Parts: sequence; structure tokens; C-alpha cells
Amino acid sequence: MIHSLNNEKPIFQQIRERIEDGILDGHLQPEDRIPSTNEFAKEYQINPATAGKGVNELVDKGVIYKKRGVGMFVSTDARELLIAERKENFFQQHIEPLKKEAIRLGISDKELQNMLQRG
Repeated sequence: MIHSLNNEKPIFQQIRERIEDGILDGHLQPEDRIPSTNEFAKEYQINPATAGKGVNELVDKGVIYKKRGVGMFVSTDARELLIAERKENFFQQHIEPLKKEAIRLGISDKELQNMLQRG
């Protein structure tokens, strides 16, 4: 999971997204162990609390879970949870504004559908 971090987003968010992407891409499967916050901290040379913030967001969403004294693991429905969340984000960030602009420009649903198929 070693990749360099950048300054574009908060570090905890990058840690969270790396785990999410690993799950969505199939590199992390249900019940796979993920690195601990201390392992993330050492790998990326960051404060363990920063890594913990990103990891804890995934715990709160049910994407990963902790086994005391053993580690953190990918939940069995992690991929489905992430897909549902990302679909909703996609709708809010892209589809809603697209539809509003199409209405503003007088583009019919059929025209919009044709444009999407062309793209």
C-alpha cells in the first residue's frame, strides 16, 4: 500500500481513500487485515493520530472493524457500502448539476441521454 502522500488533501483523508480504493479495486478483500495506525504512521512518517482519524472514519461507516489485540479487518460488506456511498456522491456532485444545467439550457431528457451516449 506504499504510495507517497501529497498536499492536495488532508493526510487522514488520503489514508482513508487509499484503503477505500484498495477495497474497491479488489486488492483488499473481506476479512483481510489492514495496517494498524502505527504501521501507517511509520510507513508515511506521520503522527499515528492522523492515520487513526482516517481509519476511524472507516470503522464508523462499518467498512472496517477492529479485533482487540489482533488488528483491523475489512468487513464482509465493505465493497457494497463504499459503492453505495460513492454512487450517491457521484449523483450529488455530477448528475444533479448536470441536470440543472440541462434544464437551464432547455436540453430535453432525450437530448441529454443522446449526449451521454455520445460521450
